[in-house]
Amino acid sequence: MTALTLTNVCKSFGDVEVLSDINLTVEDGEFVVFVGPSGCGKSTLLRVIAGLEDASAGTVEIGGQVVNHIPPAKRGIAMVFQSYALYPHLSVRDNMALGLKQEKQPKSVIEARVDKAVQMLDLGAYVDRRPSDLSGGQRQRVAIGRAIVREPKLFLFDEPLSNLDAALRMNTRIEIAELHRTLSASMIYVTHDQTEAMTLADKIVVLRDGRVEQVGTPMELYNNPTNRFVAGFLGSPAMNFLTKAPVDIPPGGTLGVRPEHLRLVQTGRVNGRVTHVERLGGDTNLLVVTDQDETVTVRLFGQDPTAVGDIVGLDFDDANAFVFDVDGQRVPFGR
Repeated sequence: MTALTLTNVCKSFGDVEVLSDINLTVEDGEFVVFVGPSGCGKSTLLRVIAGLEDASAGTVEIGGQVVNHIPPAKRGIAMVFQSYALYPHLSVRDNMALGLKQEKQPKSVIEARVDKAVQMLDLGAYVDRRPSDLSGGQRQRVAIGRAIVREPKLFLFDEPLSNLDAALRMNTRIEIAELHRTLSASMIYVTHDQTEAMTLADKIVVLRDGRVEQVGTPMELYNNPTNRFVAGFLGSPAMNFLTKAPVDIPPGGTLGVRPEHLRLVQTGRVNGRVTHVERLGGDTNLLVVTDQDETVTVRLFGQDPTAVGDIVGLDFDDANAFVFDVDGQRVPFGR
């Protein structure tokens, strides 16, 4: 069964169009990530799916049912917010059970579902504590547990890791991935962090200015971006773009080469001076200003002795390069 279908969905606030003609299908059990820069419409789209905002046009179907006029509580969804939204006066167990109590579920059902979620999220030692006694990562797990106990048709995550530090983000990201594998549930996850998108998603939806730029698996988008925006948004360090390229490109176009696809040579198709070195242990990043006064990043695997001020040559395989026209659309290499 299809978990979610969006057909020609639009959303406007007055004269301002925030979402334009969104068409998307999420299959049952699929983990889909909406990614894009701030203001691209990804959170608004999630809120339209949840019913917290009404679509100005188009249809939203959840589990094969059109839900445009169905309130959020009856859409069969559960949402996890960035802010946790826990009740400070309630214990972990009571926070997780509250929604089920409001639905007037039997006590035995509530206890069984909460106990299952507590075990799944390793919260057994904290069930009697209040949110103020928990770390940020533990609070987010409680918020996720509150969603799990509802056994929804669709999980919606709105930037759930934004308030966590780097180490906790990584740990919680792993927990969410494991949770998806355990539940085999349909999940939609909103983030501006391309690393989260690449590591979590079965399918990524890249948004810009309220429109879908490209949809595909993480590696499809990384290896075959349809335009310069997608190519530049996914990947860290970001793709290099050269307007003064050593290959034929359209007038006003650019050549794109990822940092890991550049290699050091004695004299290359691109030459320049190293202006900065980042030694990260496992790999080394070089910042190079070319003879054409353009800046590129080179990612070298392992430890490299290249120093600031060195003159280097750079080369790449044509198979790993991309050409974009003046409008940013990808065109065949060498055109």
